[in-house]
Amino acid sequence: MRPTALITGAGRGLGAAIARELAPTHDLLLGGRTPDSVDAVLGELEGARGWPVDLTDHDALADAVAHIDRLDVLVHNAGVAEIGTVEGTPISAWRHMYEANVLAVVELTRLLLPTLRQSKAHVVLINSGAGLRANPGWGAYAASKFALRAFGDALRAEEPSLRVTSIHPGRIDTDMQRAIVATEGDDYDADRFLTPETVAWAVRNAVVTPRDAHPTEIVLRPNPR
Repeated sequence: MRPTALITGAGRGLGAAIARELAPTHDLLLGGRTPDSVDAVLGELEGARGWPVDLTDHDALADAVAHIDRLDVLVHNAGVAEIGTVEGTPISAWRHMYEANVLAVVELTRLLLPTLRQSKAHVVLINSGAGLRANPGWGAYAASKFALRAFGDALRAEEPSLRVTSIHPGRIDTDMQRAIVATEGDDYDADRFLTPETVAWAVRNAVVTPRDAHPTEIVLRPNPR
């Protein structure tokens, strides 16, 4: 029986790239906010199934996990980013990022813990370089990613049957990155950033690492081309 992987935010960008990397070896559940958000990727990957749910709606999330009876890999990829100074970032933006980047991850993991324990699963947290350092203009986003890192550390210590890997990539060439660069008022140059495929390869490499090793943290920094 092939292992099963659930990838959140799998409809585009990094999530779609991770799905393509894992598809040859895993049965996939592709998470997206709406059913049509993952249609394009589902059309590429034979046998993959959609898993549509708003991760910040905890009641809907509980219903969505009720039908998952086996899970070997859980990739928390979905997230949001808004940049701005401490003075210029409203509390609503802090709350939105914390809900999407931390609490949704916590609750999905908590709900799935019995299933994850059964298969001694691998939990992958797509974090960020901002989860290791906070730069000017990135305070709210970095705070959410620092919290995500703390969650991963706690989960790893509390659940010895699981492997928990935090991936800390630098800036990635995605639609989200284009929006961030536009907000910064800079010209977009994809060659300055990591490709989604490179980060997806790192995720796959962590997942297929033999069980005698526990890849706890992977840091990827862009190497301008």
